[in-house]
Amino acid sequence: MYTKSELNQYLKGLGINPKGTLKVHLSYKSIGGVEGGPQVVVDALMEFMKDGLLVLPAHTWDNVRAGNPVMDVLYTPTCVGVTTEIFRKQPGIHRSWHPTHSVAAVGEGAEEFVEGEHLINTPCGKGGTYYKLWERDAQILLIGVNFMRNTFIHGIEEWDGAVGILNPEFADYYMITPDGKRWHTPQYRHCSPLGSRTFTKLEPQALQEGILTLGRFGDATTRLMSARKLREMVAPLLAEDSEYLERY
Repeated sequence: MYTKSELNQYLKGLGINPKGTLKVHLSYKSIGGVEGGPQVVVDALMEFMKDGLLVLPAHTWDNVRAGNPVMDVLYTPTCVGVTTEIFRKQPGIHRSWHPTHSVAAVGEGAEEFVEGEHLINTPCGKGGTYYKLWERDAQILLIGVNFMRNTFIHGIEEWDGAVGILNPEFADYYMITPDGKRWHTPQYRHCSPLGSRTFTKLEPQALQEGILTLGRFGDATTRLMSARKLREMVAPLLAEDSEYLERY
């Protein structure tokens, strides 16, 4: 069973900037036994990043859809794991107002970081939190998951000309804000038949170019990268072939 102290030691060895911006995607089960369960994983991450900005997905794309098009910022649960659901409920957390691809953030500038998401009409549009990760040159940490869970790549697809990834017709979605207001936020949702399953084809090049580094967190393999350098690698691939990520 791993303790919080041991988890913190793993974090210290990964090359993370504790005063920077860190976006984490993780599989709790991949870590192995943890004393205190997933709450301790959340505590370790928050403690390590106490002087920076920590961001986790709080996505709802699987439970906010046609037939249930309303996302309540305070009450709609995440659909991407137990750890994200625990994280979004912690004191001091700010959740963005996006109906399907919200994030939760805590730390330096968290409230400003999540502002304006109800005005974004695609999953990872310009001006939203994923674009801000690029602007900040955030680090992206994958714990026990591979590039299939790297949502930032969906942002690169949107910003740098990938074709066939968004539905050409918008759907009506609504946000319930923490003060009870209702916002209409029409969305162009993802429609690629392959989704993010092709993203793993980017890993060998990212490793070869030194953009991606591997490590360990408990029993889990970690993948750490710079958001800015990852976009610098992927954008030219899409410029040359806009359907590059639509094929295995």
